[in-house]
Amino acid sequence: MSTRAERLDPVVRDRLVCPQDLGVLIDAGDELYNPRLRVAYGIDELGIPNMLIDDARAVSDDEHLAITGGDGE
Repeated sequence: MSTRAERLDPVVRDRLVCPQDLGVLIDAGDELYNPRLRVAYGIDELGIPNMLIDDARAVSDDEHLAITGGDGE
């Protein structure tokens, strides 16, 4: 089964960036993840990303490593 991030419309997905630093986001299951700031933006059950800065979730060091594969970013 695909994740919510994988099901985003490719045209929309290509245009989504982090609202804080305008950088690239990583698909992380049901979220979009900014490895530079270590924050995740949720995608609801309808496939709508919540890109509000105040709603972003802080990501722990262990979770960061799991999402990025430990690439040191």
